[in-house]
Amino acid sequence: MNQPAYTPPRPGAADRHIALLIDADNVSHAKIAQIISELSKYGTPNIRRAYGDWTSSQLQGWKNKLHEFAIRPIQQFGYTSGKNATDISLVIEAMELLYTQRLDGFAIASSDADFTPLVMHLRASGNEVYGFGERKTPEPFVNACTTFLYLDTLGVDPAEESPPPAAKTAVKPAKKPAAESAPPPVSAAKAKRLLAQDAKLVTILRGAVAATLRDDGWAMLSTAGSAAKRQAPIDPRNYGVKNFPALFEETGLFDIRKLPDGRAFIADKRNKDRAAEPSP
Repeated sequence: MNQPAYTPPRPGAADRHIALLIDADNVSHAKIAQIISELSKYGTPNIRRAYGDWTSSQLQGWKNKLHEFAIRPIQQFGYTSGKNATDISLVIEAMELLYTQRLDGFAIASSDADFTPLVMHLRASGNEVYGFGERKTPEPFVNACTTFLYLDTLGVDPAEESPPPAAKTAVKPAKKPAAESAPPPVSAAKAKRLLAQDAKLVTILRGAVAATLRDDGWAMLSTAGSAAKRQAPIDPRNYGVKNFPALFEETGLFDIRKLPDGRAFIADKRNKDRAAEPSP
C-alpha cells in the first residue's frame, strides 16, 4: 500500500522567516518600529532591506533608522529623470530572494501599484505577502497582498513626535475660516451606516458567514473571521475597530450570540430560515 506523502508541520510564528523590503522613497521612516512590531505576529523579519538613493537629502530621516533597526540600505541611483529605478531594484532582489532563500513570506512597504505583479508572483509561488502603505495605495496592490495594513493605523513612533514648544506669551489665534474648520467627529451611528454601505466589505463579510454556516443557520464567529481574511486582505483596524468580531458587529448587519462556554456565533440578519438561537 502506498504511504501518504510526508507533509512537514507548519512552522509557528517564531520559526517563520520573512523578508522585509522597503521602498524608502515611498514610506515614512517614522513607521518602521511599528511595521517590524506588526510583522512579529507573523514571523521574524530576519532580512531587512531599504531601497533608495541614499545620496538624496530626502532620505535623511531613514539614514538614522538603518543601524537602529538593522536595515541594510540598497543604493539605487536614479539613472533617468521620471523613472523609478528603486522599484526595479526592489523587484530584482525580491525575485533573487524567492529562488535563493527559504522564506515563508515577504513584507513590502510601499504605496506604489507597480509592485502588484511582483506580489501576485510571490503569492503564486506559495509565499504570503504583507503590505504596508498609505491610504493613497491603489486597490490592485492592496488586493494582491495576503493582508494589507494602512500605515496611519499604526500610529507614530514616540521618538518621532515633535517636542512641545517652549512657553510663550499667550496670543489669541485668529479665527479660522469656516472652510478650514476641523470636520465634526463621526458619530457611532453614522460609522455603522458607512460600513454597511461599503458594498465590497459587506459582500466579503456576508460571504464568510455563508461559507461557514452550520445546519442551524449560525456560524462560529472565529471561523467566519478566518474565512473573511482568506477572501481578501482585510485588516479590521483599517475600518477603525480592533478585530473581526468588532467589525462584524459594527456593520449592524449581523446577529451575534455568546454562549455560556465562551463560544460566539454569528448569523446574517437577512437569513430568516435560521434557528432563533445557536445550538450548543
